[in-house]
Amino acid sequence: MTYTSSPILRFGIIADPQYADIAPHTAMNRHYASSLAKLTVAIDVFNATELDFVMTLGDIIDRDWKSFDDILPVYRPLRHKALFLLGNHDFAVAPEYLGAVAERLGMPGRYYDFAIGRFRFVVLDGSDISTFSAPPGDPRTVLATERLAALVEDGAINAQTWNGSLSETQFAWLAGVMETAQASGETVFVFGHYPLFPPNSHNMWDSERIIALITGFACFRGYFNGHNHEGNFGAVDGRPFVTFKGVVDTPDENTFAIVDVFEDRIEINGFGREESRVLSA
Repeated sequence: MTYTSSPILRFGIIADPQYADIAPHTAMNRHYASSLAKLTVAIDVFNATELDFVMTLGDIIDRDWKSFDDILPVYRPLRHKALFLLGNHDFAVAPEYLGAVAERLGMPGRYYDFAIGRFRFVVLDGSDISTFSAPPGDPRTVLATERLAALVEDGAINAQTWNGSLSETQFAWLAGVMETAQASGETVFVFGHYPLFPPNSHNMWDSERIIALITGFACFRGYFNGHNHEGNFGAVDGRPFVTFKGVVDTPDENTFAIVDVFEDRIEINGFGREESRVLSA
């Protein structure tokens, strides 16, 4: 295989800053307040190169609405477009704020898509149907409780309260975006907070049907996520599913990445604890 020398596009990845102005949870190796300094370093690295955007893969905060007031200003010096998606901890806020998280992050909606040239990026809301993203008694919370109970009954390893799933509306939207992208000759990358593959206790409750959907399209090229702070990697039909490591872990070791997309490969350039990978197209 002949490797081309120049990427078609480049973007930065940050996973799980999970900031809060609280003491570390040493048993879990989570150092919430340290994420501001780590994020500052990552932004300095991103600013030293050309990127199309920087995506933060959810869990911007660990808890408390006021945490957004501390961490979002750290992104202001970033000279590239800062994009966000929603993680489970982003909903660890007072009930009156649950419906305002996406707006606080400047997102066009809880899930969305955008295009750069012939590339389509799909941003999922894996907390859509979950036990924590809507008030108690809300139909979505009732449905989430039913879905989780069914998974527990089946002994599923991802039957965990910290995971979630897509609504039928979002699943139909995803199918439509994929169909349109394929018909238009676009190449698709999908971003989410929760892993889909390999099987893991952190995976979305409905990971199997999402995998079946997106891998059924030749235009799908890869899935990138956070949530499992240890990181992970797998491939389905040659398409990569990459879990990026969490910034919040460790007192001072950083982790973030720059992804270069070429015609013939994807290069993940890891910084700090993040692994570097070369993935065939």
